[in-house]
Amino acid sequence: MIVSFNAPVLQTERLTLRVMSGDDFEAFHRIFADDEVQRYLAGKGNTRDESYRSFSMTQGQWLIRGYGFFGVYENATNELVGRVGFHNPEGWPGFEIGWTIARDRWGRGYATEAARRLLPVAFEDLGQKHVISVIHPENAASIAVAKKIGETFEREMEVMGRQALIYGLSSRA
Repeated sequence: MIVSFNAPVLQTERLTLRVMSGDDFEAFHRIFADDEVQRYLAGKGNTRDESYRSFSMTQGQWLIRGYGFFGVYENATNELVGRVGFHNPEGWPGFEIGWTIARDRWGRGYATEAARRLLPVAFEDLGQKHVISVIHPENAASIAVAKKIGETFEREMEVMGRQALIYGLSSRA
């Protein structure tokens, strides 16, 4: 069963970004069950139940907010290799652009490529004036992605009981 949220399908040179379907859950769980992928998010890999709740929240953002995380599919293989998109649940410090890529695809620039493709969506299509990324202070790879897409350090704060760095970028419009 495929559920549509009227979200666009977006392309980059190497990636396709689209809303995930229920058929993507197994690949999603494989990515999020990895302790290294989750090191700076949850601290350890997800159980199957935790992955299901995360996947459901990811999908639910589209219904509640009209935006959310896109699945990141590698064009060469058509495999789900991560998620990149928008997150702004109740109590969040701002409209976030975030990314999580499968460990076996790290170092290929996929997070940067996908996030760059989504910035015009945030600013032009969704009318956001400012986007942030909430990053664990020790996550050097995500800090590098934030900088590559033009975000700069704004502040350090506690988010959901954990210290986080907030990087941000304002619309040029």
